[in-house]
Amino acid sequence: MKKSLGKLLLLLLLNISLYATTYEWNASINKKEAFVNEAIHLKYICSFSDEAKFYDIEFNPAGEYEKYSIKNLRETQNSIDGKKVKIYEFLAYAKVAGEVSFNFEAVMKKTTKDSVEEAIIGRDNMKRGEFSKENLKLAPLSINTKEIPLAIVGNFDIEVKKNEAKIKAYEPYHLEIKIKGEGNFELLQPFGFEIEGVKVFAEEVVKKTTLSEDGESGEWSQKFAFVADKSFKIPAFEIDFFNPKEQKNEKLLFSAIDIEVERGYAKEELLDKEQESGFKFDISYLYYLAAFVFGYLFSKIEFKKFSVQKRVDTFRQRVEEIKSLEALAVLLALEDAKKYEYIITQIEDKKITSLKRAKEAVFK
Repeated sequence: MKKSLGKLLLLLLLNISLYATTYEWNASINKKEAFVNEAIHLKYICSFSDEAKFYDIEFNPAGEYEKYSIKNLRETQNSIDGKKVKIYEFLAYAKVAGEVSFNFEAVMKKTTKDSVEEAIIGRDNMKRGEFSKENLKLAPLSINTKEIPLAIVGNFDIEVKKNEAKIKAYEPYHLEIKIKGEGNFELLQPFGFEIEGVKVFAEEVVKKTTLSEDGESGEWSQKFAFVADKSFKIPAFEIDFFNPKEQKNEKLLFSAIDIEVERGYAKEELLDKEQESGFKFDISYLYYLAAFVFGYLFSKIEFKKFSVQKRVDTFRQRVEEIKSLEALAVLLALEDAKKYEYIITQIEDKKITSLKRAKEAVFK
């Protein structure tokens, strides 16, 4: 009887503690006005009256909305004088001008009475993780956003890393463009160069940024390789952006680069060179054909040296003289990487292991 009474008393105390917990939400925004695409800091705080051991919160409004986008900044939990405090912070970017309101809901989850009873009594059929849920509308936050003539917003600088502007024919000219600063890096688009007589190979954009209360900061970069058999010019360009701190339009300037190309090796001569062994063939090099094949790839792949007297100019005969799958893949890439992409990929994936079969596929 005493044992049963003790359990009931303990259950009563736990229930009193559980349902005595209260909480309060507060929301704040860091500015009254902002420009479209400018970072806005939103902060939501849930303060409990005690440790709130039996409470959990579901709250994550990050995503794309009609008038704005939301990014997670951070989520923290503190204990102040034995009272639990949950803090949620976000970055918002308005997509339209005018009044923009942020109306979000949080789900307050607390352990049910039945779940507590099962845990105390220790029944075999107890159901763990049972919660009661309450959808709670949080206080709305509003801001007035102003239109700007430019889509890109921030404070940026440009840095250009480049090779010496004098190369041999078919030797890759390397270029890297970096944009550093703070702002909405999502709005920066990859560059595209179209130069007559020049093959341009562009890598994917690399973005290294961090989020803070003031927005996104870091760097955005893209690498290029240009290959040609005669001199060419990389054209100048400029990027217009709006600086919200200075409240004015600014420009990132890229100056034109004149590349002097001297006569180098012909493609056939490059294929005939004796090379070192030990290179592991990788299809990715073929997509940066001139950038890597003429500088790196050909210095590693082992080819059978052809007799000068037997060298011929027709593509068919050059294919027939190839002695390895790796060398064949490179020759096909040099001839027409797009046309022979399927065969090159089959070689890389080792789906074609017969040199004879690969050569037959070339002329189908």
